[in-house]
Amino acid sequence: MSRHLHARRLNMQAFAQEGKPLVESTPLSTMERLAQEIHGLAPDLAVKWEARAELRPHAGADDDVWLHLQANATLPLTCQRCMGAVSTALDVDQWYRFVADEDIAMAEDDESEEDLLVMAPQFDLLAVVEDELLMALPLVPMHEACPVAPVFSAGEGELAQQEEAKPHPFAALAQLKKKK
Repeated sequence: MSRHLHARRLNMQAFAQEGKPLVESTPLSTMERLAQEIHGLAPDLAVKWEARAELRPHAGADDDVWLHLQANATLPLTCQRCMGAVSTALDVDQWYRFVADEDIAMAEDDESEEDLLVMAPQFDLLAVVEDELLMALPLVPMHEACPVAPVFSAGEGELAQQEEAKPHPFAALAQLKKKK
């Protein structure tokens, strides 16, 4: 059975003890939340990622499990200026330290420089890869210079027609004043 099949249910302690990196290219279609962010259809896009786990000594306790995750992908996002596709590179390079439970993670989160994850019997590494890539998305994807000039006339013609068609609020008062 391939190690890729276990990326969704990885035993982090065993992975760290083994010491071998997990290097994969995962189809974007398996990362549904990230796939929703792309412009148009791109069935053959993939996310390249590498994960390395290691054990680090910890005073008076078991060794800590650390995970180093690197991921990258180039995705076609929607340019918010011209609404066309803009090729956007996403890069992740992150360290995590595993802790026993959520309470420990909450207590140590403010003082730790690294991100903390809770140890689970079957850890979903692909979900972490997807989460990190989602957080790496730009808030407003845009071309530096759009290939097509953006059109900034959002309803200008329609607005003028609507203003001509609706009655002016004081016109009725003017009619009443003329009748007196």
